[in-house]
Order: sequence, then C-alpha cells, then structure tokens
Amino acid sequence: MKLSLFIYILLALCSFNAVGQKLYKFQDKQGIWHFTDKPTETELKEAKLQPEIRQLKVAPKKLVWLLQSGDERHPQFYIRNDYAGPVEVDVDFSEKDNVKATPDLPRRFVIEPGKSDTLFSVGGIIEHEAWKLAVKYRYIIGSPLINYRSSASYWPPIAPNASFQISQAFGGIFSHTDEQNQYAVDIAMPTGTPVYAARSGLVLEVDDDFYQGGSNKAYSTEANSIRILHDDGAMTIYAHLELETAQVYPGLAVVAGQKIGHSGNTGFSTGPHLHFAVQINKGMELVSVPFMFINQAGLAEEPLFGAWLRGLVPTQVSGAVK
Repeated sequence: MKLSLFIYILLALCSFNAVGQKLYKFQDKQGIWHFTDKPTETELKEAKLQPEIRQLKVAPKKLVWLLQSGDERHPQFYIRNDYAGPVEVDVDFSEKDNVKATPDLPRRFVIEPGKSDTLFSVGGIIEHEAWKLAVKYRYIIGSPLINYRSSASYWPPIAPNASFQISQAFGGIFSHTDEQNQYAVDIAMPTGTPVYAARSGLVLEVDDDFYQGGSNKAYSTEANSIRILHDDGAMTIYAHLELETAQVYPGLAVVAGQKIGHSGNTGFSTGPHLHFAVQINKGMELVSVPFMFINQAGLAEEPLFGAWLRGLVPTQVSGAVK
C-alpha cells in the first residue's frame, strides 16, 4: 500500500495577524558599525552615536494549523488554534484517489483555543490499492452566529468628556461598502489619542507593528488593530491605531472604559482617525452588524455622519452592557 499525503494551506478569510521587527544601526567606541535586531543596553550605552532605527516590513503570522497524527497508513487530523478565542475551520479534500474520510468531508469545525481532539481520519476505500490525497482548510475567527440579534449598546471608545466627530458612518461611500465594514464608523481624532474599550470582553487579536498608511488600497491589510470578543460572540474592532502603542495583549480580559491603545493613521486611511465596528462570523464570513452608542442621557442611539460623540464613564445604565 502506498500513501501520498500533501496538506495545502489557505490563509484565514478575514483575520490577519502579523509581527514586525526593527533593524538597529549603531557605532561602537572603536568606530565599527553594527547592524542588529536586538542590541543590548550595554552596547547602546557605549555607542558613540544614537542608534539609527529602521522599521522592517511586517511579516504575516499564522495562528491556526491543520496537523497530522497517527501512522502513514491511518493518518488522523486535528487543529491547533493559537488564538485566544474560538475559530471556525472548513476542511475538504483538494485531491483524492481511493480515499475516504471519517467523518465525511467537507466539514466545518468550531475549535476552541489550544489543541483539538482528533477531528477526522482518512484511509483507503480499497485497502490493498494505492491511494493519495491532499487536504485543504480555511478558517475565520469567532464562532458562527447565523441568526445573531444584538441587545447590547456600546460606550463611545473615547476618553470621558472628550468629543470627536463621526467622519464616516454606516454605509459610508468611501470605504464602508463591503460586508466587513458596512456598519462601521470612523471617528476623526488626532494620532496618539487614547482609545478605550467600548464593551467588556476578551482580547483576541492585536496588530501593533504596522507603520505605514495612505489612500492607496495596497495599505488595506496594514492597519494596526485590536479585536475584542464579547460574551454573545460578537467582536469589536478598533483599527488604524498608532505604531506600537497597544496597551493590551491577546488573552487579556478587559472592561468597558479601559484604555486599550492610541489612535493613528496606519493602513488604508486618508487621515488620522479611529475605525470602529462590531463584527460577527456569519458562517465563514466576517460581517459587520448595526450597533448603537450610549449617549449622555444614557440612551442608545445610532451613530450618524457628522454627529459628535462624547466620552462617558461606564456606569450601570438601563439597556447598556458594561
């Protein structure tokens, strides 16, 4: 019996995690120039000049893996999920010859953080003949919420008593035209403005290493952002944040009104602002959903273009979620 096994990897549909590095250039007391990604404090203190720091291009980081266990004749497959929250994974054959899976593929699995149990196994249909296969998978962050209905309202993600204007609201024609961003809002604010959690939850993703931005769509995947999971499965996203200013990390529980980062101008952006949205996984699709902000009267209202948001201190308000 002969088994040829290949695993093809497809990137996540809508979730992206990245890691960046810096290159340091400095001159020692002997006049020799050094290039390193991790200079020691001693080296920097002894350097004749202040080091020149260059930000290197951010590299993508994969956080969900389809892995094989068992022997070659009876392989089994499981998922390792390095996110702090659940993901949905779609698995199928991209090639098969005299092969069957138990249970049948294609199939979707919801995987909690860490290593899953065995999800499926494969074997030959005709046991004594050669067989081969290739397995592919794709994933998206969050548990599937097909019939999601929200009863939560959100605190404005800005400092108490601060006021900023909504420069693009639901259905904005510049960049809120796709399902991920249809119900997003842009809040105009200077780079470095503190950003606060609009609702309590668990930090799922933090991208903190992007350093470029502009009106070219090539920057679309290069916005620093923070994603927070809430108890009903919805996720808030805070995007275009300033380089290396995140105050949280994946796996951290945060409360409404907690400082999480600083606004910026990274990614596809024409000026400094905060992009805020509530998103769900709608069956392997990341989509935005309508939401309301809590106003000064403690009432929930839809964020409208041109309106001014005023920051509040999260307190117990009827209809609001802390």
